[in-house]
Parts: sequence; structure tokens; C-alpha cells
Amino acid sequence: MIFVTGASGNVGKEIVQHLLRRQASFRVGVRSAETGVTPAGVNTVRFDFLDAGTYRSAVEGCDAVFLLRPPAISNTRKTLNVFLDVARQCGVSQVVFISVAGAGNNPIVPHHAVEQHLRAGPAGWTILRPGFFSQNVGGAYRDDIRWDDRIYLPAGSARVAFVDTRDIAEVAVNALMAPAAHLGKTYTLSGPEAISFQEIASMLTEELGRHIRYQPASIAAYFLHLLRRRMPVMQILVESILHLSLRFGQTQAVDKSLSNLLGHPPGSMRDYIREHRSLWLRLQPTNLSQLSTPAFPELQNANKGDL
Repeated sequence: MIFVTGASGNVGKEIVQHLLRRQASFRVGVRSAETGVTPAGVNTVRFDFLDAGTYRSAVEGCDAVFLLRPPAISNTRKTLNVFLDVARQCGVSQVVFISVAGAGNNPIVPHHAVEQHLRAGPAGWTILRPGFFSQNVGGAYRDDIRWDDRIYLPAGSARVAFVDTRDIAEVAVNALMAPAAHLGKTYTLSGPEAISFQEIASMLTEELGRHIRYQPASIAAYFLHLLRRRMPVMQILVESILHLSLRFGQTQAVDKSLSNLLGHPPGSMRDYIREHRSLWLRLQPTNLSQLSTPAFPELQNANKGDL
């Protein structure tokens, strides 16, 4: 039995799909307020990292845990690490943790404390350190691309070996269902090539038929940009640090581990953009009066918050 956290995220959704295809026994932790997080028929249990009272009932009877840090949680010592202790007490023998590239020697990143905690405990763990997700282009960067025709980040001229979350999930499920070959292992996962944000903008321009530009941001301007989007301050700090670190080549190296672990070539950024082009298409109202109707609320704010 596998317990899955973060099932509503980019990687978590793919984890659930892989487990369903393999007919694995698993349950998904969801907060009580969440609805429609998982496909119909998936076993769910109430779980919240901010409520330690939900930990034990969530993992009782489980052999393995897929662990993903929610973006809003910065203090992992008082949340994820406490949960890990409870999971071990309940008999969990394998934990697959999604960390980030460079977390091993960067104590500022919240993932670092979790990695250290895992290493200090039993050997039943596997750490995956992916670089930046291809899915960020269709998630965190989506509104800037769709409405402002730009990618706006404090990453300078960095090149990044973007990795597809579908590939990450495949490796994670392998480590959950057949842990023996992955116990105590740490894998850095990258995509097949390092590309710049300018190159991504060019790919989007070609695919969408309209000009998309990359606009480098200062740290202060980026902070204000996310603040205007009502992102929590601690999450803004983490996002800023992660993107700033790209300037130092932290996720530029192409690591062959992923293709070896998968047994097939990993997905490329161009593949992702081609398969998901609808994410960045603009709605086309049939008349101007529709701009003020609830049917097109996004268009009302299309140019607000521009820096």
C-alpha cells in the first residue's frame, strides 16, 4: 500500500495515473476542503501537513510514501519531517521524496532539511532531484505568456535542462513499487538539453503564431509581480531564490540518469509545448460586450499588474 501526498500537483497527478495503470494499491491524502483532486474511485484519506492529527490515520497500513512539499510550506522541519517520523513509526519502509536540484548543499531551500532528515534515519528512502519542470511553462508562467505575451523571470540569461513531470513520475513509481534497486539512492533528473528562456519564447512564438518574448526581471520587480498576484510572501521568497539560482548554472547540466532509469528518451520542451499549445491560446469573444461578462473574467484583468 502506497500513500501519496501532493496528488493535485504536476508530479502528483502523474503519480496517480501511473499507479492506476499498474493497478497498484494506494491511497491519496487530501485536505477536507478539496474536491475533484483525484479520479473517481481513488481511495482518499484526510491529510494536511499543517495538522499533525491527520498523519497517523493517513499512513497506517502503508508500506511506502510518495512525499512532495507543498509550495506554501517553508518550515519543513515542523511539518514534513514530523510526518516522516510518524510514517516510520507506522511501518513505512520506503519514502520517495521529490526534492530539487542543488538542495543537498543549499540550506536555504526547504527541501534541504527533508533530505538531511531522511539521510539521518532508516535507509528506506529515494531522493529525486529534478530541475525545473517543463510544466512550469504551462503552469506558473502561463498567465504571463497568455495575456502579456512574455516570460517574466529573474533568471537572466540562464540555460535550463527542463524535465517533464511525466518522466519524473515514472521514475518515482518505479522506486515506490520496486524499491530494492533504489534504496538510499539520490538521482538528479534533467531533460535532454539545456535551453534558454529566449529559446522557449521562440518555440512558443512558432507554435502559437504570435510573438512571445522573454523579459528578464530584477528580484525586486519579480517579488512585486508575484505579490500583486497574491502569492504568500514565503512562497515568493522560495520562488525568487530558485529562479535566481538559475543564473549560476545550477540546473544547466544535462544528466543522463533519467534516460537510463526510464529505459527510453525523456520528453523535450518542444514536445511539451506542441502537445499543450491550447494552454496559451487566448479566448476570442464574439463581441466587445462579452469583455465585461463573467464568461470572460480573465480578459478584464489581462493587462493589470504589468511591470
